[in-house]
Amino acid sequence: MLAAMPPSPSTRPHGSEPPIRDRGDACPGALRLHSAADGHLARVRLPAGDLTVRQAEALADAADRLGDGHLSLTSRGNAELRGLPDDCGSRLAALLRDAGLLPSERHERIRNILASPLAGLDRHTPSDVRLWARELDRLLCTSESATALSGRFLFVLDDGRGDVAALGGDVSLVAEPTGAGAPADHGDRSGLGHPACPGGSALLRVGDDPAALRITGPDAPRAALTAAEAFLSAAEASGTGAWRVRELPAGHALTARGVAERLRGAGVGFEFVAGATDVVVAADVADAAQVAGAEARASDEPVAPGSPPYSASALTASAPYAAPAPYPTPVPYADSSAPGIIEGRDGLRALSVLAPLGRLSVAQWRLLAAVAEADGDGVLRLTPWRGIVIPGLSAEVAAARLRELAGAGLITDPDSRWHRIGACTGRPGCAKSRTDVRADATAAVTAGTPVPVSVSGTGTGNCPDPVRLPGDPRPGPKPGPNPGPVPEPEPGPGPAPGPGPGPDNPTPRHHLPVYWSGCERRCGHPHGAWVDVLATADGYRVSVVRPKNPPAPAASPAAPRPTS
Repeated sequence: MLAAMPPSPSTRPHGSEPPIRDRGDACPGALRLHSAADGHLARVRLPAGDLTVRQAEALADAADRLGDGHLSLTSRGNAELRGLPDDCGSRLAALLRDAGLLPSERHERIRNILASPLAGLDRHTPSDVRLWARELDRLLCTSESATALSGRFLFVLDDGRGDVAALGGDVSLVAEPTGAGAPADHGDRSGLGHPACPGGSALLRVGDDPAALRITGPDAPRAALTAAEAFLSAAEASGTGAWRVRELPAGHALTARGVAERLRGAGVGFEFVAGATDVVVAADVADAAQVAGAEARASDEPVAPGSPPYSASALTASAPYAAPAPYPTPVPYADSSAPGIIEGRDGLRALSVLAPLGRLSVAQWRLLAAVAEADGDGVLRLTPWRGIVIPGLSAEVAAARLRELAGAGLITDPDSRWHRIGACTGRPGCAKSRTDVRADATAAVTAGTPVPVSVSGTGTGNCPDPVRLPGDPRPGPKPGPNPGPVPEPEPGPGPAPGPGPGPDNPTPRHHLPVYWSGCERRCGHPHGAWVDVLATADGYRVSVVRPKNPPAPAASPAAPRPTS
């Protein structure tokens, strides 16, 4: 089944021309700070989202002593510090260096490694690909050529459950169950159907190429770095200055076959796996179901009780590589995007919590670190859904600790009204934003209306009328002056993983993510299908964004004006 898993969807609008990059990317780092409206911003890369308690405390100290007293979680499992003063660079670097968060200053912006947050934790866990992530990070930080990578280039390591495979990786490794056909004489071949270990095998993919290369587990990190080096060669040959694999023009596109030649030259064994486009994975089905359901609600079309709120045409239109197929078999893996208690092996538990709107106070952050130190394994894992996982708790203390974290204002229940609600920085932190979207989103969620009005699908050229929040007497937000550049956003997370619709699960497990944006950049918005709440000069515009279709523009000449 894994061999047929489609690659992650393109982050470039369908049919658009590849960009010409005549400068380096503007992504902030821990050493290259960005000047924002609320002070300087630092983005600290945390490969695989991994933090020791000591490192977490160092970040808390930096936010407390130098920043605004908060930490922001990004869609790549990194951390951001805001409100930094002009003269803090050397002090911040010293704090991070002493905590082991700057293993190589020349490589600090390219350590973009996203890995399955629950790898190695839940009962039915596939491979602990986080071990691959650590080795890949080590290889990156010792590679001279890798310093030429963009701060936006992304490595994705999926443990086989499919939770991060669709999050737009440039180079992706998807772990396979043992016995899936790893190249001979390598890896741990402990038996068909057993969970893979880091000695098993992985499928290596680049960009949107549906083909893959099967690599032995021990060679997977080196193969991923080799693929990145192949991208750099292709980017240089193209003359476009491409930052990411999907930006390469057609004549210089990076494919699995092209990477295979580099692997052969590096002495890395592989097996070519042809792309399969006749499989709809669970995340695709769930996306299509949620889009169709949202549009049915927007148009007041009834949905028959007990029947899936989607049609075959919706699946074909919305899911990449879709084709008529039976319900996917539900997977037994825990949902890595949902808050709660994760049951693991040997009676251990992990706590998964989310940060409201992706932002934590220093007090909340220190509480998480204290729980990890006192009752867990002494580590924390940041997730691409702007959450934190604390592994290694006993069953006896897990529930009590979760209640304590809920009391501190963290999202601990998947039924919370805050679950799957996101927002960009907005004002006052971002001068490009038309309004304080976080305050507006908070007011809407508190009022029980996280989506201000019914939603409509995009891709038709029409936008719904601008709307106000319930009870808001103010006129719509007005755009401010152009303040100059803003930091490069991290691409947003994808739809929540987990079982899709099926005979025993006839309705989508999760509502669509709702994302509030202060301008058309929509920084940090989700991948896949999501509800776009966009601030315009006349109020908020709400629409459903389909996979493979760009968000609707802020204004349309044909859009009617509100009549009341």
